[in-house]
Amino acid sequence: MKNNPVIQTMLDHKSIRKYTAEMPSNEVIETIVRAGQQAPFASQYYSVLLSRNKKRNPFKAPLLFTICVDSHKFELIMAKRNWKLVTNDLTLLMFGIQDAALMAENMVVAGRSLGLGSCFLGSAPYRAEKIAEEYNLPKRVFPLVQLTMGYPAEDPPTRPRYPLEFTLFEDKYPKPDEDTISKAMQKMDEGYLAQDYYRNLNGKIRLEGKREETFTYDNYSWTEHICRKWGQWFPDPKKLLEQLEKRGFHITGKKPK
Repeated sequence: MKNNPVIQTMLDHKSIRKYTAEMPSNEVIETIVRAGQQAPFASQYYSVLLSRNKKRNPFKAPLLFTICVDSHKFELIMAKRNWKLVTNDLTLLMFGIQDAALMAENMVVAGRSLGLGSCFLGSAPYRAEKIAEEYNLPKRVFPLVQLTMGYPAEDPPTRPRYPLEFTLFEDKYPKPDEDTISKAMQKMDEGYLAQDYYRNLNGKIRLEGKREETFTYDNYSWTEHICRKWGQWFPDPKKLLEQLEKRGFHITGKKPK
């Protein structure tokens, strides 16, 4: 495989949850955000919130970025051009999520290239109204993801990924055979077990309903963990739709006039 400093920075990615007390400089912060802005975009449909409150930030991180889908700002521009927004909110959110996610990833890579570590917090959409209160967000701004960042005080190994043949499909989507599926699962599970990841995290998801627990930390790994998550959590979109509605995004019907 080809390699260079940019590719190696990406390949070395790992989530960091322990940070030194050193606060990154304003120049470092501005560099990371500017690099984020240069990600591909549809409409630059995002804004970034920053907290340097280590006492409040998750993991006591020096920096907490919250990357938001921001329709409010764009609608102000449209008003100055004498345009009114008519595009449905689902479409806007789809493009806005792309913009915000691409920016966030650029920020992660930029931060790592400057010696910082980071950790994505994907639960932000389910805490959107609380985050809005903390940052005094206007309507039509929706927190998509949060990102802790600082200088690492730990050096965990990089985490496994699926084999390329289970990820890259050329010309047409194949029907994966049992052997391919098993090998993909094996690579993920053996990789996490070798690192004692879930044992160290004490991160086994509790079973709900009538399923009997048959796993210990000797064999509980990534595929069982992710299956328990998406096989048990959030069966009803109501909570997420409520958060979107409170933030002024109406997915189930036309926007109020």
